[in-house]
Amino acid sequence: MSVTITENALATAITALRAAGCVFAEEEAAILSAAAADDAALEVLVKRRAQGEPLEQVVGHADFAGIRVRLRPGVFVPRVRSQLLVDVAARHVNEARHVNEARPMNAAEAHPVVLDLCCGSGALGLAVRHRTPGIHLHAADLDPTATACARDNGISHVHEGDLYEPLPAKLRARVDVLLANVPYVATPHLPLLPAEARDHEPRLALDGGPDGLDIFRRVVGSAPMWLSETGILLSEITEAQERPALDAIRDSGLDGDVIYDEDLDARVVRARKL
Repeated sequence: MSVTITENALATAITALRAAGCVFAEEEAAILSAAAADDAALEVLVKRRAQGEPLEQVVGHADFAGIRVRLRPGVFVPRVRSQLLVDVAARHVNEARHVNEARPMNAAEAHPVVLDLCCGSGALGLAVRHRTPGIHLHAADLDPTATACARDNGISHVHEGDLYEPLPAKLRARVDVLLANVPYVATPHLPLLPAEARDHEPRLALDGGPDGLDIFRRVVGSAPMWLSETGILLSEITEAQERPALDAIRDSGLDGDVIYDEDLDARVVRARKL
């Protein structure tokens, strides 16, 4: 906690957060205090949080999968359950390294390529890079605020545009891990989301169409031309989306399976070339 925050200001912050319905008011007040320069700044941050803005956007960062990423207002906040994507991706990167070591190649090919599509802040790609240093990391997003945030976080190769459209041609058939945490909330379910997400995160990052898989189908449909021979595509889905997601993967000429983590209550669909 900042030494410039008084006990009275901290107590006032806790009271205000409790009144706003924050279940973990004490913990959140401590986080906000650490981000505030003085009592007046803390009051501003508490007011933003009490109005429903996600805590991570208020303080300007999120702790995710062992790293801290910067966030800008309006950028999708990485969820804890998405750690499963990072776990599976990191394992595959290490496997790809072993394969690469066993065959002759030029220096550029020796480093696994990870593409974070619909990257938001870039948290997924950054977390994979943290666990597996030495990868070539690319990120892409349609939202200019998101791409600016990814650059804030130190990703050098950030591409702005619709899915694969802005990617350099040199990545074709080179991607070892394609992380595509696309919008997958079904449009009819958007009103059921927590207010934090519904009111403060861009609909572009949430709305996946009637069954939540519109963007996923587009990603999978073009994935074969971007994946390396041993590359994989990973995306987060719900239980109800398992069958249609696997159908979309097979329709694109890929093979697919679903990985479930009970502790995280997370599902990741994985696609690879046959």
